[in-house]
Amino acid sequence: MQRRNFLQGSLAAGVAASSSTASAAPAASAKPIRMKLGCQSGPTDDRKLQYFKRHSVNNICGYPVAGTPNTPFSLDDVQRCKDLCDKHKIALDCIAPPFLASSHIDRTAKPAIMLGESPQRDRDIEEVQNLIRHCAKVGVPTIKYNMSILGVVRIGRTPGRGGVEYSTWRYKDAKPSTPLTRAGKIEADRYWERITYFLDRVVPVATEFKVKIACHPHDPGMPPQGYQGVDTVLGTIDGLKKFVSIRESPYHGINFCQGTVSEMLQNPGKEILDVIRYFGSRKKIFNVHFRNIRGKRDDFLEVFPDEGDIDFVEAIKVYREVEYDGMLMPDHVPHHHDDPKGEQAFAFCYGYIRALLQAVDRLA
Repeated sequence: MQRRNFLQGSLAAGVAASSSTASAAPAASAKPIRMKLGCQSGPTDDRKLQYFKRHSVNNICGYPVAGTPNTPFSLDDVQRCKDLCDKHKIALDCIAPPFLASSHIDRTAKPAIMLGESPQRDRDIEEVQNLIRHCAKVGVPTIKYNMSILGVVRIGRTPGRGGVEYSTWRYKDAKPSTPLTRAGKIEADRYWERITYFLDRVVPVATEFKVKIACHPHDPGMPPQGYQGVDTVLGTIDGLKKFVSIRESPYHGINFCQGTVSEMLQNPGKEILDVIRYFGSRKKIFNVHFRNIRGKRDDFLEVFPDEGDIDFVEAIKVYREVEYDGMLMPDHVPHHHDDPKGEQAFAFCYGYIRALLQAVDRLA
């Protein structure tokens, strides 16, 4: 009798387990993860591409080589870069133009677009338009760029774990080299005019040729009074919302530097997830610089991904939630004198991001 009861109990448990498995089956059919581990470190040459391949980086933002610095990339320049990536079985998902970088306006070789200087800015915009056409012909889906006057502003470095140094920003301790840049005083209206002038001429070409253009936010955001006379309009969440609403197009969006966006927030650990949801659900995130900070607006350190205020496990779950399908790229890694090119630090980040991608895919 006891044996009969045991067998009946075992059968009932088996049926229950089968029912449980059946009811859980739909979860197994969840959409596969579409995010990719990527990187934007240069130069795009054989040595660097082998380095990427060794670390499972199969998608990159690359850098074509032109005849001379700051000259426009020709169709052949872009094609050579694509062919080199193909040789190493790495996808060239993005390139950057030879200007519109994250550099200070006083050190920029081609500043006309951000200075609003016509007719030179029209010639420079034409170069961007032609680069979009080249990318469409070669099969490069995205261009990343900056609309920056101040570049990346920091005050120095702070000691960190294992002898590294963290890039540091504290507004209260900043001492600009000059009160103003060569751009002079740039209030919000003037900055928006220059941004809009560019977008009015570039977004229609990007839309026609189906090439995404991804703009990096201002790094870091500044207080309302600005810095060196510049109101950094792409240094707030509201500013980024306004930016993506100008010349609305599925091909106009953001190079979403999670570190820079976190730097805009008073409580980044709690606030960043909803910011990802806002732009991600609207399909305005084209690339992600997946880096971490410790601190808040006007006062932060750039740290390794596993030790900052942003929970990267929760962040990557939100990128999956909004069906983000682009690259997650490490950026601004801590510095160490034994690792002058940052390749050890980047390798750590690649492994960390790769593991997160695998985990979120398995556990979906």
